Amino acid sequence: MSDDARPTLQGRTIVMSGGSRGIGLAILLAAARQGANAVILAKTDQPDERLPGTVHTAVAEIEQAGGRAVAVVGDVREEADVERAVATAVESFGGVDIVINNASALNLTGTAEVTPKRYDLMQSINSRGTYLLTRACLPHLQKSSDAQILTLSPPINLDPAWLGRFPPYMLSKYGMTLLTLGFAAEFAGSVRANCLWPQTTIATAAVVNLLGGEEAASKARSPEIMADAAVALLTDPALPTGRVLIDEDALAESGVTDLSGYGGGDDPELDFFVEKR
Repeated sequence: MSDDARPTLQGRTIVMSGGSRGIGLAILLAAARQGANAVILAKTDQPDERLPGTVHTAVAEIEQAGGRAVAVVGDVREEADVERAVATAVESFGGVDIVINNASALNLTGTAEVTPKRYDLMQSINSRGTYLLTRACLPHLQKSSDAQILTLSPPINLDPAWLGRFPPYMLSKYGMTLLTLGFAAEFAGSVRANCLWPQTTIATAAVVNLLGGEEAASKARSPEIMADAAVALLTDPALPTGRVLIDEDALAESGVTDLSGYGGGDDPELDFFVEKR
């Protein structure tokens, strides 16, 4: 199918957890350039000197890019906030076409070092948040002509090196993936569900703050690679479901193989749970 005949996101409504910055915002900006609507459920109401942007600046950027957006200040762990975000999408745009499970907590320490409080936080935001947001959107998704769930979570890699590196975080991210694959099977025929994960680290605030500062960021690709891969997946005329795709593969399937424009140098750093190709 030619690019001209490929479906677009024009008029489609996305509900996303997180999205004030980083990969989530990059995806919403790419979708906005195709005319998508967005409802962003995120906690960042006021500026933080350690993190760029707020949910309100994200809305402004989306609108400048050609989309429409509404901010919902809230926490994906709170059922009332999630329900409020979904109600806002229905009131503002008439429904929900796409859910993007983007919000995620990161803790790269081992079992003995992760406190029960931090463990619960990761499970609550990552896997439970995926469940809460998807569940709340389901009645509206099932009215859409092409309902989709997109979860930013990794392939299930059972190599002991990954199983043993940081089990609490691993479980929370694999939980997101397994839930999404479960949604694809449970709602086959009415809702499509897929996962997307980067082959390399992505230059976000998390990489700068937690994974090695500017040096780590120099070996990471820009968030736009995930944005372009997400849009390619969401507009794939083959209507995929039940897949866990790496960004490089999603782009290759849409005809994009030159990744030099996304940065990261000649040998970008691999992301978690993936292997060198």
